[in-house]
Amino acid sequence: MNREELITAVKEQMPERRWLHTLGVMETSVTLAKRFGGDPVKADLAAILHDYCKYWPVQEQAKIIRENGLPQDLLDYDKELWHSHAGAYIAKEQFGIHDEEILDAIRYHTSGRVQMTLMDKIVCLADYMEPGRDFPGVDLIRELAERSLEKALVAGFDSTISFLIAKGKRIYPLTILTRNDLITQLNT
Repeated sequence: MNREELITAVKEQMPERRWLHTLGVMETSVTLAKRFGGDPVKADLAAILHDYCKYWPVQEQAKIIRENGLPQDLLDYDKELWHSHAGAYIAKEQFGIHDEEILDAIRYHTSGRVQMTLMDKIVCLADYMEPGRDFPGVDLIRELAERSLEKALVAGFDSTISFLIAKGKRIYPLTILTRNDLITQLNT
């Protein structure tokens, strides 16, 4: 499947507002890849597919996680995490994407992971700060992203964690571990 066919398939899976977000993530991923020495083609492809399953019924996302050896602990946490792992699975099985760098960037764009790759960082950060995002602190994240993926991501995870705490929600442990790992990277 070529890029234009992928774009059509993805666009059909989501409302217009989410498609505009995806376009913003694509543009921002390519910009960040060029800025920090990543592969802009891979960044674009991961960004195209990053929210593919976002609007699938949660029962379908849960089924993909349960039946395909994906991390079962995801099902104990916020449903907003599920689409990333389900999406990486579908990208491989339905669209024939076998590049683990791209699949991991899709898989970890919501939670992050310890020892994030450059591509993981690019797509995760692009998802936080694409031009359509408007939340308290996003301008600081964008400013930090001019110089450091890690500093910008820490600010992004801080924002997410604060939001979840304010809402009384549970925090996926991998998100905490990711933030701590990024801080360790910054302090070494």
